[in-house]
Amino acid sequence: MAGVLDGKVVAVTGAGRGIGREIALLCAREGAAVVVNDPGVAQGGDGGDAGPAQTTVNDIVAADGKAWANLASVADPVGAASIVEDAVQRFGRIDAVVNNAGILRDTIWHKMSYEDWTSVIDVNLTGAFNVSKAATPYFREQSSGSFIHFTSTSGLIGNIGQANYSAAKLGLVAMSQSIALDMARWGVRSNCIAPFAWSRMTASIPAETPEQKLRVERMQTMSADKIAPLVAYLASDLSKDVTNQIFSVRKNEILLFDKPRPVRSMVKLEGWTPAAIAEELIPAFRPSFARADEVSAHVFPYDPV
Repeated sequence: MAGVLDGKVVAVTGAGRGIGREIALLCAREGAAVVVNDPGVAQGGDGGDAGPAQTTVNDIVAADGKAWANLASVADPVGAASIVEDAVQRFGRIDAVVNNAGILRDTIWHKMSYEDWTSVIDVNLTGAFNVSKAATPYFREQSSGSFIHFTSTSGLIGNIGQANYSAAKLGLVAMSQSIALDMARWGVRSNCIAPFAWSRMTASIPAETPEQKLRVERMQTMSADKIAPLVAYLASDLSKDVTNQIFSVRKNEILLFDKPRPVRSMVKLEGWTPAAIAEELIPAFRPSFARADEVSAHVFPYDPV
């Protein structure tokens, strides 16, 4: 039976473990040749190990699939370009880029260092730029291609101790939307996915209070393999008309996020003063205000299915 990605070549960053590994395995089962990128660094970006990427490649090949391991860092423009070049040189083309690679350096805002900030931005945001930029000439020439970027609800609604990660992930959304607009004339698509899945990236969530423990227990039921089908769909020709969207996957549930839009408006013909803003505008707007935790509770108020 033909797979939805037969004849396609997909590059997946951060594909040695967790969500990225499951994406690579499913794309291969659906017929794609896969470049498995992963330098094997620790969660904070330190070190390096060829084992995770090669293990994923070995598992794909053992199942009669096609795969190649790439150990480059996406934060290095030359290394990022090598991911795309490996796809073209080994398998003849590149059809989809999955920007999944990421690191965490969680720190409460007032203690966050410049290095904490730049290291996370370099991998999570600039890394996605580097890989996407490298694939763009091929996508333009063949008038097809799919960018799939992994954002996070930490970026969409914020999170404590993750100003660096949140900024990178919301930046990915903005980048994706602009890519979608810029590349539409060549039939190239760009979409985002915010995943809910238990992996080493979420294993650092505190589990001290009863509420925190319950949250972690729920997260642990959300396996990484649940994310992969949406990625394979977006990489395939089945999604040729789907672009500029923000999806989320939570176990067996797929969500579509709205985009920022005005929710209230007031006009004062004579113009606003600070006092008038305090006395008239803010009281009128206040019902529309929402703290990030209230928004989170509203968007995800029930157990995953």
